[in-house]
Amino acid sequence: ITVVLGPNGAGKTLLLRMLAGLQVPHAGRIAWNGAATPPAGIAMVFQHPILMRTSVFANGALGLIPLGLSRAQTRRRTERVLARVGLADRAADSARLLSGGERQRLALARAWAMEPTLLLLDEPTAALDPTATEAVEQIVREMRTEGVRIIMTTHNLGQALRISDDIIFVAGGYIRERAPAARFFSRPESAEARLFIQKELPWRIPFDT
Repeated sequence: ITVVLGPNGAGKTLLLRMLAGLQVPHAGRIAWNGAATPPAGIAMVFQHPILMRTSVFANGALGLIPLGLSRAQTRRRTERVLARVGLADRAADSARLLSGGERQRLALARAWAMEPTLLLLDEPTAALDPTATEAVEQIVREMRTEGVRIIMTTHNLGQALRISDDIIFVAGGYIRERAPAARFFSRPESAEARLFIQKELPWRIPFDT
């Protein structure tokens, strides 16, 4: 799990949207293993997921439509992921009846059903309470154990400490630093990263020298 950190306006969401192929850069280029277009197998979950005015099951199956699966395959995949995120008993309910945490779990299930190789998460817990945040983090960890590569943005440094394997720190539209999470939080190399950590954490921490 790679967590992208940086102040507001640094370009975190823009980076994810370009990686997903949803936005074209005005300058420069993006290359995916040398290719000019993103490969298949990329899924993205937004901070405020868009859900259709249909059932929880139909929303969970929505991402499978382009894959051309049979109805039986679609049902099996959708039922499996809804069970994994704790929404199997809500499958027939309207998605509009879900809480914020349940909506985000449904969005993750929809992406998981696609069996992505790369999952992009844009502040998936920004509007959630601690219990709902913990549930989302657990789902993200389970997806990682199944081999899904995850790139995630967050403003929550505590969450970044808990969940990340490595950190990309962006400021002013540039990547200022990339490092394993433990090293980044104990010995940030850039002045921008040091200042960002000290401002964002509710406590002061001494950095290793």
